[in-house]
Amino acid sequence: MNKAQFIAYLAPQFGDSKKEAARAVDVVFDAIVRNISKGDDVMINDFGKFKKVDRPARKGRNPFTGETIQIKASKKVRFLPAKALKEIISGARKLEAAPKPPVKVVPKVVAKPVVKAVAKKAAPAKKAAPAKKAPAKKAAPAKKAAPAKKAVKR
Repeated sequence: MNKAQFIAYLAPQFGDSKKEAARAVDVVFDAIVRNISKGDDVMINDFGKFKKVDRPARKGRNPFTGETIQIKASKKVRFLPAKALKEIISGARKLEAAPKPPVKVVPKVVAKPVVKAVAKKAAPAKKAAPAKKAPAKKAAPAKKAAPAKKAVKR
């Protein structure tokens, strides 16, 4: 599932508004990224934990040449799934039913008495001036094909 599919899946929860669903997704992702970049862990119950991990410098091997290379220290994001997520994935626990979208309540329209208004005569519309036609462009003359060269016998 990519981001667009995720937004389409969430849209019914937001009154079929993909714009609102996209905004919600963007806000959630922004909050996760900002907190991880500060070094804080982001724990979402029954889902998992996102945390920033420092990886020390180390030695590696170039698979093409076999040469030993130095790999720089880096920072990575690690996701640790929660126990509930692991149980659902393994099949030990059943997934709850998906939340149903909220029911739209349509307000009743009360019929109002119709009052007829006297229509004013509209002033006759002015006729638009006829559009001037642009002069027709002449087609460029077609290029003549070069005469075929005759084979010379020697």
